[in-house]
Amino acid sequence: MNILIADFDQKFISDIQRSWSVAGTNLLTCSSENDLMPIAKNGSIDLAFIEVPFLMQDNMDMVSYLKERHPGIEIFVLCDDRNWQGAASAITRGANSFLKKPVTLSLLESTAQKIQAQLQNKSNNQLMESQVLDSLLGNTPEMRKILKTVYKIAPTNSTVLITGESGSGKEFLANVVHRYSKRANEPFVAVNCGAIPENLVESELFGSKKGSYTGSTTDKKGLFESANGGTLFLDEVGELSPATQVKLLRFLQSHEIRRVGETEARFLDVRIIAATNRNLQEQMLTGKFREDLYYRLNTFHLQLPPLRDRKAALPNLIKYFILKNKDSQGKEIVDLEPAALYALTKYPYPGNIRELENIIEHAIVLSENGIIRLEDLPENVQEGAREKTMAIAHQPKQEQGMAEDAVMDVVPVSISLNETRPEAATGSSNAGADAPANDEILSLEEMERRHILHALSVCNNNKTEVCKRLGISRATLWRKLKELKIEMNGED
Repeated sequence: MNILIADFDQKFISDIQRSWSVAGTNLLTCSSENDLMPIAKNGSIDLAFIEVPFLMQDNMDMVSYLKERHPGIEIFVLCDDRNWQGAASAITRGANSFLKKPVTLSLLESTAQKIQAQLQNKSNNQLMESQVLDSLLGNTPEMRKILKTVYKIAPTNSTVLITGESGSGKEFLANVVHRYSKRANEPFVAVNCGAIPENLVESELFGSKKGSYTGSTTDKKGLFESANGGTLFLDEVGELSPATQVKLLRFLQSHEIRRVGETEARFLDVRIIAATNRNLQEQMLTGKFREDLYYRLNTFHLQLPPLRDRKAALPNLIKYFILKNKDSQGKEIVDLEPAALYALTKYPYPGNIRELENIIEHAIVLSENGIIRLEDLPENVQEGAREKTMAIAHQPKQEQGMAEDAVMDVVPVSISLNETRPEAATGSSNAGADAPANDEILSLEEMERRHILHALSVCNNNKTEVCKRLGISRATLWRKLKELKIEMNGED
């Protein structure tokens, strides 16, 4: 952690340099105004202790400058009885707090240790989140490349352009960039540019002065100001009018905005992430989108593939949306029938992730006894699975088992939705079907084994009933029992 200490008292600075003992920190000190700006411009700064006289440099507000240059920086102002008002003013501009001089070394060190612990906790949380993201977004080479880029660019202030089909998760990915940035504790403001009436879009984005247009009865703060210090996500940026594109370009160049009806410029520290499902390069050729704005937005470009191209993420996404929606629907979902899971896996999802969530909500509402069945899914999602089931049913008996095996090999046999199931507590000798611990990652083979053991337990080893509940033939069940080395105590 890099710590800046700026104070005119050279003895104070020397004492700190000599006695500082917080491990894992690097001190950057100065006792002259001329030395402050080079330090502020170079490298990164996580924490700053600045004496009030340093807060203005060549008519520049150093609090605003440091927060723009080093997003997430924590700033504490050092003051005395003569200049405490300058410290209070700095807090209104984004400083954390002030420390009244004389300041002891122990106070500076304890403050630094507190900030250091916060940064470490944030790093640990992000590590855990990254493991979840790998599962939710899809463990494919393309998605791994996107996530690798996200982790690299998130801590910067660079603009990001996210493209992809409608519903493919562009806002979700923008939120990931924000959460991994140094702005994570600041606002994330999302706006759909295409949903705002054209005559109101400028006042919504940039704010307006009282009386600047009909119906404007008070001064209004725009979304740019609401996102100050954080991130503004401009969804469907290709829908902006030419006039608004000019204002957006001006902000990207100068970080200044003007409210509608005002001449005063306001400096803002806002990171822009834009998204669209349109081809902006084609829009440039037709004059609908400014070329200079496109290149300003396109510092980093993330192209999200549609859900149909990252089917590996489906089981985890299905579980995520079930857990997300079951409480709002007042239902406890404990299982998903294999036929339903197969149908969800084969469906092409023209509406992408947004459509998947709607499908899961639909299924939860219609589910009974905590189980999502094939018939609980929308008709268009059921079709593919029903066609496959009918095809298997009309095959010769000896070929049905092989065909069903092919279906079961497409997807995991089950998705574990509940860490404990009441049925497993009763059952028979097949009590080995214990639910995995929260941090345990099972192989697909082990998931399949536990699911079959659970089915045998619930059905009291009645293989006919197990085959019926799992939707498989006896030949398939016997093969699975042999492959998974599940011993049976009786016949039926």
